[in-house]
Amino acid sequence: MSPVIGLTGARVLVTGADGFIGSHLVERLVDEGADVCALCLYNSNGSYGWLDELDARRPRNLDLRLGDVRDGRCVRELVERADIVLHLAALIAIPYSYQAPASFVSTNVVGTLNVLEAARESTGTRVVNTSTSEVYGTPENVPIRESHQLRAFSPYAATKIGADQLCESYARSFGVDAVTLRPFNTFGPRQSLRAVIPTILGQLLAGRDVVRLGSVWPKRDFTYVADTVDGFLRMATSDTPPGSLVQLGTGSCVSIGELFELCCEVTGASAKIESESLRVRPDAGEVEILLSDPTCAWDVIGWKPTTDLAEGLAMTAEWLKPRVDHLRPARYHR
Repeated sequence: MSPVIGLTGARVLVTGADGFIGSHLVERLVDEGADVCALCLYNSNGSYGWLDELDARRPRNLDLRLGDVRDGRCVRELVERADIVLHLAALIAIPYSYQAPASFVSTNVVGTLNVLEAARESTGTRVVNTSTSEVYGTPENVPIRESHQLRAFSPYAATKIGADQLCESYARSFGVDAVTLRPFNTFGPRQSLRAVIPTILGQLLAGRDVVRLGSVWPKRDFTYVADTVDGFLRMATSDTPPGSLVQLGTGSCVSIGELFELCCEVTGASAKIESESLRVRPDAGEVEILLSDPTCAWDVIGWKPTTDLAEGLAMTAEWLKPRVDHLRPARYHR
């Protein structure tokens, strides 16, 4: 990836920095020369999640913090020092949002409100809010454009719609420089085993002849994590006006069944699918297809993905290989 102009020396706060996309984003920002404050969820182990290894190298331009976006004072103290806030902190496990919706509201909605209130009190702080393609539900037409209506098929999607709308309202009502980036399905190293690509690859690399999956018919638009990170940096440094929305996607999609075949190809494995009916997500909540129209991302922030699906799957598989022995079968997504 080529360097992004405007990041060297910039004070950047990343919430959800200990997670999958957040940790990759922090590493890229450190390499870009930004002055990075990484907010990781507080835990009794004092761990910074996926950033523990980076912490061991102790880069001078990285400040790791443990906290919680649900704590307004904690957020305010960090936002007031930042030029850019990349807000990724969220609960994202869709099946569990049916079981514990209140926790998703407190983190995804109230946490975003805390970030926006803090930015409202600051001067010149840009907030990049992280949305999700799940806000579209099963779309009425594809490819999906930013203007498509929002339809929550899960409590998770509802909380992300709420967060997105808060950002737009704070931009309109209070002049907060808040914009929203809406990635489609991001994948790559460090992604949770509950996600479909690590689920498939992990079982294939473990030598399974039968891979357990749910429905193989839904179609998704997959973006490699390095490309998603590049989209965040371009959005953060763009001149898009407050309240703007840009989605990130490749403009192509595959079914889960087709994805399984690709995973078999990149790993050299031979296996078959065993579809299981034990699903937390209700049938009525299944999103059948997510396919982006990437035109706006190119026109507005000059973003295009550079890693195709097969290449990204191969790199993800290479990352998973030495970790397969530590993966517990009971944790595979169903």
